Amino acid sequence: MAKKIFSGVQPTGNLHLGNYIGAIKNFVDLQNEPENNCVFCVVDLHAITLKQDPLELKNNIRETAATFIASGIDPTKSIIFNQSLVPAHSEGSWILSCIARMGWLNRMTQFKEKAGKDKEKASVGLYIYPVLMAADILLYDATHVPVGDDQKQHLELCRDIAQKFNNDYNVKDVLVPPEPLIQKQFSRIMSLKDGQKKMSKSDVSDLSRINLTDDKDKIVNKIKKAKTDPHPIPENVKDLDQRPEAENLLGIYSSLKRQSIEKTLEEFGGKNFSEFKNNLSELLVSNIEPISKEIKNLLNNHDHLDKILLDGGIKANEIAEKKVREIKKIIGF
Repeated sequence: MAKKIFSGVQPTGNLHLGNYIGAIKNFVDLQNEPENNCVFCVVDLHAITLKQDPLELKNNIRETAATFIASGIDPTKSIIFNQSLVPAHSEGSWILSCIARMGWLNRMTQFKEKAGKDKEKASVGLYIYPVLMAADILLYDATHVPVGDDQKQHLELCRDIAQKFNNDYNVKDVLVPPEPLIQKQFSRIMSLKDGQKKMSKSDVSDLSRINLTDDKDKIVNKIKKAKTDPHPIPENVKDLDQRPEAENLLGIYSSLKRQSIEKTLEEFGGKNFSEFKNNLSELLVSNIEPISKEIKNLLNNHDHLDKILLDGGIKANEIAEKKVREIKKIIGF
């Protein structure tokens, strides 16, 4: 069955292995299913909920687009664009914010986590961020949205907004409530230094993550220094309980090999981590080094990247603007 896929990645720079395994690799797989129509967005409007350095933001937008392309997202098959090129996202967000309810937004746990105790100083944008996310999705009639666990609540809000709009104006599926596509395995890649913490660009230690711009020597060195435990690799999954670092490294290997963790344990059960790390390093280098080289090549040609984003923006704008016109007509504008 044909799916309309929409997903976005914030241009925060320095995308890493967790972003690749948890999201981008899945985007490529979805694109390569012939019946799917895919729209992949660099969500730069979302990025400014926190103040950004203008030059750094511009560079990060290009780097995120370059990472998409280097990882295998093909701009001739999928639409790749940055959100701020399409005014319909902002316009749609305002209209949908008049549909959304305060009580719904007050339940969003991610705002509470990001704003912390000092929520009075948080930007209004951070609070209404999920409404903009709903507009991003609904303007493209997306049927399916790949999301992690941390965004599942926002997708539920998107569905609530769509259903309320349709009910309020007595229209049938003008806004399509999307279904989540949740990656069942390996959706959360953890820090190489602490298996209890998610891999993150904000971690002070660069050794905690594999950056998608890392070269072979850096990848090998980081895996060599990655935290493990003194026990051999187990032969069954249950024995990975209470061994988060071991589970994380075995999960990374399994994801890149496209096999179950059980299959990986058959391969390495009873062996020590030094032997496994050699294999993991080789696998990471063969997967990540070509992406790293291509990102660097693409970033040497800003005009080429900007043209891909502009062409994608024109295609996206045709779809999103048409949907906003339909919404306006229904509302009475």
